[in-house]
Amino acid sequence: MPLSVAVAGASGYAGGELLRLLSSHPEFDVTTVTAFTNAGQPLIAAHPHLRSLSHLTLVETNADNLLGHDVVFLALPHGKSGEITAQLPDDVLVVDCGADHRLTNESDWAAFYGGDFYGAWTYGLPELILADGTRQRDALVGTKRIAVPGCNVTAITLALAPGVQAGLVGVDDIVSVLAVGPSGAGKSLKPHLLASEMLGSASVYGVGGTHRHIPEVQQNLRLAGGTDVRLSFTPVLVPMARGILATTTAKLAPGVGAGDIRQAWESAYSHEPFVHLLAAGDFPRVADTVGANTALIGIAVDEAAGRVVTVSAIDNLVKGTAGAAIQSANLALGLPETLGLPTDGVAP
Repeated sequence: MPLSVAVAGASGYAGGELLRLLSSHPEFDVTTVTAFTNAGQPLIAAHPHLRSLSHLTLVETNADNLLGHDVVFLALPHGKSGEITAQLPDDVLVVDCGADHRLTNESDWAAFYGGDFYGAWTYGLPELILADGTRQRDALVGTKRIAVPGCNVTAITLALAPGVQAGLVGVDDIVSVLAVGPSGAGKSLKPHLLASEMLGSASVYGVGGTHRHIPEVQQNLRLAGGTDVRLSFTPVLVPMARGILATTTAKLAPGVGAGDIRQAWESAYSHEPFVHLLAAGDFPRVADTVGANTALIGIAVDEAAGRVVTVSAIDNLVKGTAGAAIQSANLALGLPETLGLPTDGVAP
């Protein structure tokens, strides 16, 4: 019998993508969808493409409306999930796509988010390779509380963690520049996200070490074995609806060559269903990840600079958010990890 599912924040981009994937998942039955300002409207008014869920109406986002379900997915702004999760029963699987339960360090939360600190949950990046060579997926089995990573964090972490874990790259001088689509910023009105301002242009944001995903990347690379992680991270808003292309570089350890780098990444990802290392000399396109729960990675060695160069591409709404949430939920529930998740992108 399918598990009953509620999705909070269902009228937003992440909530809509969750619903698109959940609608074809054989073990999940979406019975409740919630929103704040859009409460009372038919779901299809917010997401006209979700025809199979047209029978649902958005109700108010509160703990009472989320009770009585087997699984609750939260797609809410930071600070909103924590207010609700404390009121949900311990035996319900709760998957938070927001930031409220990602960071383990309260001082990091205070510095980059502010407000109440709600504590860390089991981290929902199954492919993250840890310092001892195990994977984060082991911690997800049987858990009842999952924090889904930030989308930029996923793109950077997956691209660099194998080299950190293998001791092939340094972590004291990491530089990452990301081309990102505006859907990662949510549906709330922001002047720089208007089509008239986006077309034919690109602009940076979160400059100078201010982006909220920085401490999360550092946290992940410490889990992979790094110490004193220093990251210069600059996102660039570009005119594509969805997706992230992250170019990340780090210093090579002494004596490390291109062969060592490729072997480490191949070893890390050769058996992963959703993380694919491209052939030598090939680099990913965002277009090849749209609609898929995949991360595509290309790697090179800049011999003159003594640095590894990684290029990773993901769909920020799938592998970056909704797909990661469902993948982690599958693991928590003892279902096949790949169940209900696409590996094929949508042809441009």
